[in-house]
Amino acid sequence: MDQKRELSSIDLAALVTELNRYEGAKVDKAYLYDDDLLRLKLRDFDRGRVELMIEVGDVKRAHVADPDNVADAPGRPPNFAKMLRNRLSGADFAGVEQYEFDRILTFEFEREDQNTTLVAELFGQGNVAALDETGEVIGALSTVRLKSRTVAPGSQYEYPASRLNPLDVSYGGFERHMRESDSDVVRTLATQLNLGGLYAEEVCTRAGVPKETPIDEATDDQLRALHDALARIDERLRSGDVDPRVYEEDLSGDAGGGEADGDRDPRVVDVTPFPLAEHEGLPSVGFDSFNAAVDEYFYRLANEETDDGEAPADADASRPDFEEEIAKQERIIEQQQGAIEGFEEQAQAERERAELLYANYDLVDEVLSTVRKARENEVPWAEIEETLDAGAERGIPAAAAVVDVDGGEGTVTVELDEETGDADGGDGGGTTRVELDASEGVEVNADRLYQEAKRVEEKKAGAKEAIESTREELEAVKERKEEWEEQQAADDGSGGDGDGDAEEDGEEYETDWLSRSSIPIRSPDDWFERFRWFHTSTGYLVIGGRNADQNEELVKKYMGKHDRFFHTQAHGGPVTLLKASGPSESADPVDFSEETLREAAQFAVSYSSDWKDGRGAGDAYMVEPDQVSKTPESGEYIEKGSFVIRGDRTYFEDVPCRIAVGVQCEPVTRAIGGPPSAIADRAAATVTFEPGMYAQNDAAMMAYRNLKERFADQSFVRKVASADQLQEFLPPGGSDIVD
Repeated sequence: MDQKRELSSIDLAALVTELNRYEGAKVDKAYLYDDDLLRLKLRDFDRGRVELMIEVGDVKRAHVADPDNVADAPGRPPNFAKMLRNRLSGADFAGVEQYEFDRILTFEFEREDQNTTLVAELFGQGNVAALDETGEVIGALSTVRLKSRTVAPGSQYEYPASRLNPLDVSYGGFERHMRESDSDVVRTLATQLNLGGLYAEEVCTRAGVPKETPIDEATDDQLRALHDALARIDERLRSGDVDPRVYEEDLSGDAGGGEADGDRDPRVVDVTPFPLAEHEGLPSVGFDSFNAAVDEYFYRLANEETDDGEAPADADASRPDFEEEIAKQERIIEQQQGAIEGFEEQAQAERERAELLYANYDLVDEVLSTVRKARENEVPWAEIEETLDAGAERGIPAAAAVVDVDGGEGTVTVELDEETGDADGGDGGGTTRVELDASEGVEVNADRLYQEAKRVEEKKAGAKEAIESTREELEAVKERKEEWEEQQAADDGSGGDGDGDAEEDGEEYETDWLSRSSIPIRSPDDWFERFRWFHTSTGYLVIGGRNADQNEELVKKYMGKHDRFFHTQAHGGPVTLLKASGPSESADPVDFSEETLREAAQFAVSYSSDWKDGRGAGDAYMVEPDQVSKTPESGEYIEKGSFVIRGDRTYFEDVPCRIAVGVQCEPVTRAIGGPPSAIADRAAATVTFEPGMYAQNDAAMMAYRNLKERFADQSFVRKVASADQLQEFLPPGGSDIVD
């Protein structure tokens, strides 16, 4: 069986109780090995030397190690280790907590002059971030800049979205989450209840519930038994009642009983805080504490991987590890894309601050003139600050706008209302703080911000060159993988089934996905998925708002100068953007085909009130981005999510209300939806809808059943195109399947 390489959420819950017994230990020094293993050397009054290990690479763990199991200190410490030494030397370990039910541990350290928090992310790519008392990131092993969260020096640390904790959910909540699934019991526990595969199977075994019981066939008594089993595990973890085990696998004789195999030591395969029924057939070693078990497990795991002995009998040593190399390049691309997005957001923020200065020119000029005049008269900075505070109390707008005065830097910081600024400069109704050089005027301060935006965009250009290089390397690895697999197929004599001809034809769905007994899942994580979206038959992305807030966001944040803006003649339609490029790519003017434009128009019409009102067709128009404005005519008012369109429009008349939903199987697996002509060639199977009588959820269920029956691998459809997932692509209002 596969060896455990990452601690689970349940493992961390058990470890936290034991790690907190070291509260009060003083930090001596910090070390960093190979950019992913952090070692904190502490001294405890009762226990002496304490070695806290946090690893966030391919192996993800956090525990106190036996000093005999700790490698010698590495050479010159990198900057991250130096920073930790400066902040943590002499600090007291104040405790550790698990964040929600995530694989995240938060270590607290206290010192008279400053406190520090270490956040260990033991999931995904893994990371360790050091935070100050305010939660601001001081440093991190990896910089993360994604749409969902940012972990970068100078930013507020953002936890990932929290997950359901299956150990403390009420029975009512547990039952609701289980009943909402259309899978079986064990898969629902593993994914929807966040238990993971092993502990989901363990809970089923302890509750006496067959693992593959479909949810719609599970009885109330069975659900109650499952919830009770979870409650018993939770009680055991909270009380610290552990009986740790390191499980082993005996490899002697596995490879045919050769003489060398008989001398092989058993290898470790798992470590758990209490015995598992799922491992009943495996030999195990008991320990007094879970921490000691975890330390022994990972120490042996590391030694086994560095031994010169044979690999496990089931390992395919002759096959290059293409998947690992592909995953590595994809991780690099994701990080580079995050960096580009961060540069874009930073550059945009600098420009918006500059524009905000001009939008509030008189107020900002009054602040700067007042401070400059006072300094010319040698008024102390402290007195200037007092004068401004007094002016704010009297209601003087310029004085009230000042939120900070820094005499050491010669700056004043003002807080400006975005509503009075540029229409595209914020989310509406918020405020923005801008630090100003008090010795200069409005124009110089604004120019400084524009220059900073330009500098950041130059960094973005360098990041784009890097990402193109990484993409080329990724494609090269994929090509090597394809060549290797083709050669293997030829060597095995299995290359004559006609697939090669199909690939040469270049048709996207030559693979017969419907008849395949098992389809591998390759889940995407694209930035645009929270909006309505589809890709045109020519490959361009179209996105639309689901509500007024998203309409505002699309225009302010995602509309590029070479995009096209679509809307329906009928009131109550989404903002629809035909994108000339992605958010991390520079766009050039595009001559969109008529087919592409009509598909975008059909998308706009189908998700508008035309569908909801039962009309079979509607009219839409298209304009350039610079024709879209949030500034109304004098005396008029614009609702949230609405915009003023000025200039000539290109009209699309009698556009049919039609939407297809389907299942995409390559290059990723997911539910998709949009105009039928755009979906047909991307999906292995589709269902087309028109306005009709069935409610949105009923129509989604009809589509799900239709699609599921057409696939041999029905479990695959349940995972990637459930009724809930398909419903995301159906317009609001009634629908009917088109025969």
